[in-house]
Amino acid sequence: MKKTPHVIVIGAGVGGLTTAALLLKSGFQVTVLEAHTYPGGSAGTFYHQGYRFDAGATLAGGFTPGGPHFQIEEALGLKFPTMNVDPAWITYIGGEAIHQWHSRQQWFEEIIHHFPESLKFWKKQEKLAALAWQLSSRNFPYPPQTLQESLTLVRAFRPALLGTAPYLFSKIADLLPKKRSHLLKPFLDSQLLISAQTTSEHTNVLYGSAALDLPRRDVKYIEGGIGSISKLLAEWIQQQGGEVRYRQQVTQLISKNGKITGVMTNKGLSLQGDYFIANLTPAGLKKLITDPKTQFDSKQNNRASGWGAFTLYVGADQTVIHNNIASHLQVIVDPEKPLGEGNSIFISISPAEDSNRAPAGKTAISVSTHTNIHPWWTLANQDPDAYEARKKEYTERVLSAMEVVLPDIRTKSSLILPGTPVTFQFYTRRPNGLVGGSPQESLFSVRGPGTGFNNLWLVGDSVFPGQSTAAVTIGAQRVARLVKQTRFPS
Repeated sequence: MKKTPHVIVIGAGVGGLTTAALLLKSGFQVTVLEAHTYPGGSAGTFYHQGYRFDAGATLAGGFTPGGPHFQIEEALGLKFPTMNVDPAWITYIGGEAIHQWHSRQQWFEEIIHHFPESLKFWKKQEKLAALAWQLSSRNFPYPPQTLQESLTLVRAFRPALLGTAPYLFSKIADLLPKKRSHLLKPFLDSQLLISAQTTSEHTNVLYGSAALDLPRRDVKYIEGGIGSISKLLAEWIQQQGGEVRYRQQVTQLISKNGKITGVMTNKGLSLQGDYFIANLTPAGLKKLITDPKTQFDSKQNNRASGWGAFTLYVGADQTVIHNNIASHLQVIVDPEKPLGEGNSIFISISPAEDSNRAPAGKTAISVSTHTNIHPWWTLANQDPDAYEARKKEYTERVLSAMEVVLPDIRTKSSLILPGTPVTFQFYTRRPNGLVGGSPQESLFSVRGPGTGFNNLWLVGDSVFPGQSTAAVTIGAQRVARLVKQTRFPS
């Protein structure tokens, strides 16, 4: 009798758990090792003083028929606990409130109202986004890692895709009208910064078009917080006979003859396996590989130039929320200044209908702003007092930005908990506390899931197609296929 192959997954984020669940369903033995006490990673939800706060990601799309989360629901026979949100969010900029409606008609009415000169741009963006989503729905394995994936790419080609060729090297800014509102570019940059980790001058047109289309892709609120996605996946794995082991931080990958053979954890656990999935950043994986002969190199797209986040987790009275306000809000304080560092923030508010997120009469609010990681680490290592002073300064910046849409936030808050890139590294184990995916500047420099070992793959937001729970789910589906193709080569 043949031995059931054992898959060891490092990290219980959405990508790792999705890969684990798909392989378990396909007949593999599966063990997931998670350093923390709960699943989710950057898309996790933590408990503090009666509140459940989303640690990083707060929005999820891809639940419509054919979308990645829908496909996982169908494959595993489960249902993610979602609530509709429309608009997906509202952006406040230069005295304007721009609603990101789900309906195409409503969205184009919004465009005509705020940026009538940009209608041609948005129509082009819509067409390019449709092509990008068409590719992702066909399980487009890019960049190809194997001969079989290369053949799949060839088979996935359709004449309609020729329309993307002129834009392979273009940036979103290249499509903008020369005569335009002074708010159009900062508005676009603020959307791209949260979805592509860079601005319009640098974002590849095809990726950026799909990213700008996210609100039209049925964005959902996840009941209980975004961590409910991972929680449900972890429970499914355990119910189906797989293992999810918490408080087990993998500290070393054991290799022999060019293959990974096992793992060691901080608790002294030693496990042998046949296939290994790393739900880590490339830099995080690099730390685990001790074989000096390895081909894996974390320097390629290792996100050294990526962003960190300064966050506030706020417990407030529900009366701070106005009747006409959305659950997700974006504020750009001064459109003439660079984004991030408190000048642009993203706010997510737990709805009253979700009583699991906060005590009675209260609401859980997660707020984030992009920030350069290096000053935080320099001060944390060299001047702890200055680090604490900077944290207080940023708390004030973010609270002031919140007051644009929630004017009573200071007086109606009973809990204000700040977090920095240093905090984020401590709780998520992501090196340097970097957030989101790699800046999506070129389709020719994105990272695939391969590692140089034929039985070890990366999954998560560092691997194309990048960040968001939908994107990492697409990546997880791909890695599950790669493992099965390795076991049963055609």
